[in-house]
Amino acid sequence: MSYDLLTALVLFAFVSSATPGPNNMMLLASGANFGFVRTIPHMLGIGLGFGFMIFLVGLGLMQVFESHPASRTVLTVVSVIYMVWLAWKIAHSAAPEGHKDSGAPLTFLQAAGFQWVNPKAWSMALTAITLYAGDRSVWAVGIVALVFAAVNIPSVSLWTVLGREMRRFLTSPQRLRSFNWSMAGLLLLSLYPVLAG
Repeated sequence: MSYDLLTALVLFAFVSSATPGPNNMMLLASGANFGFVRTIPHMLGIGLGFGFMIFLVGLGLMQVFESHPASRTVLTVVSVIYMVWLAWKIAHSAAPEGHKDSGAPLTFLQAAGFQWVNPKAWSMALTAITLYAGDRSVWAVGIVALVFAAVNIPSVSLWTVLGREMRRFLTSPQRLRSFNWSMAGLLLLSLYPVLAG
């Protein structure tokens, strides 16, 4: 891979990882509700789980969508159902009494598994493989996966830090509840491109 192509890949990985989407909305909510340290497994699950997903997509899963277009529809339906459930979970993550320790952040495996039903993750993976590993060689796919894993974790960490900093303004149960419902709404809104497309 040439230096120019690698630079473009790093930039694409940063922009696509740092912009709003389901992962980042969930990290913002997790940072606000549970703090940075308790959200670290969630962040690592996103970064490493997405890198692994890109690797598998590049080595063959992309061909499934090309050969069987209906499989993409099935994935979309499953993704929407799961994200609606996650939005409900975020909306109710604070107890009515406002206890900050109610609920729990996503674990490493839950966050890694979420990538498989995250519409933005699928879009990013398919685009990255198409643009930066067109030959789908193990070497090219591996570089794309490693770049995304390396760039993704610091990118998504920014959202957790932002959420953690918002905790000082979410001191009342009403504010925290409103914030969680807003995050749940934004998570559902992030489905619009998938449903409109």
